[in-house]
Amino acid sequence: MTIAQKRATSPKFENKFLSGLQKQLPELIPPAIALFIFLAIWQVFSWTPGATLPGPIQVVQDTWILILYPFYDKGGTDKGLFWQIWASLQRVAISYTLAAIVGIGVGVLIGVNKTMSKALDPLFQLLRTVPPLAWVPISLAALRQNEPAALFVIFITAIWPILINTAVGVTQIPQDYNNVAKVLQLSKKEYFFNILIPSALPYIFTGLRIAIGLAWLAIIAAEIVMSGIVGIGFFIWDAYQNNNVSEVILALVYIGVVGLILDKLMAALQNWILPEQK
Repeated sequence: MTIAQKRATSPKFENKFLSGLQKQLPELIPPAIALFIFLAIWQVFSWTPGATLPGPIQVVQDTWILILYPFYDKGGTDKGLFWQIWASLQRVAISYTLAAIVGIGVGVLIGVNKTMSKALDPLFQLLRTVPPLAWVPISLAALRQNEPAALFVIFITAIWPILINTAVGVTQIPQDYNNVAKVLQLSKKEYFFNILIPSALPYIFTGLRIAIGLAWLAIIAAEIVMSGIVGIGFFIWDAYQNNNVSEVILALVYIGVVGLILDKLMAALQNWILPEQK
């Protein structure tokens, strides 16, 4: 018997596993019950006369192949749900990273420069209220291609919470910190890394967490109206046009799960870097 097998069968290992499972059960039971009740109510309503949406049982029956084979690839846009979501996630990763870099940089700039803040704040407040779908025709007219247009829509949607929260975080630095920096005669570089960034990080992470959700929402909206590109948004639109409502519902479930995972990952990163913020 190998060492790994001995550990796996040892009472100590089993006790740790059971102890961990017992700790997780109280957290898992309430959402499991809520999910079961939701599915039951949905199923009952789907059986009522005149119901047009399929119930969960019908959805699973209609999309069984998509559930079992998420990795199939027949070329073009005929791909499994894994590849559709993967394509969307790649676009989100590119644009979200750019939005984070630009948003944090500009946020710091307007946070430390009151004149710049007064000059740009009205413009930022105007642009941030524009819905993601409204940017689609503008981006298509300017960039002429679906792929860069989709990336721009995500970028312009995700940048505002990062930028605004970063600027607020910089302006909220305690005056005592600034006084200490003056007394110690810290250089701009030392002030930036030792005072400004640590003080603004909680605000920055708040913006980053909001932005990741908006970025995921924006890519779905962009892909729905941009034909011919692989992505979960285009998959939904194509399924709707072919009257495959069950496939649309399945895709919505995948979107929700991925969005939840993205939010939890960002929260875990925040808790890792700022453990005191838990």
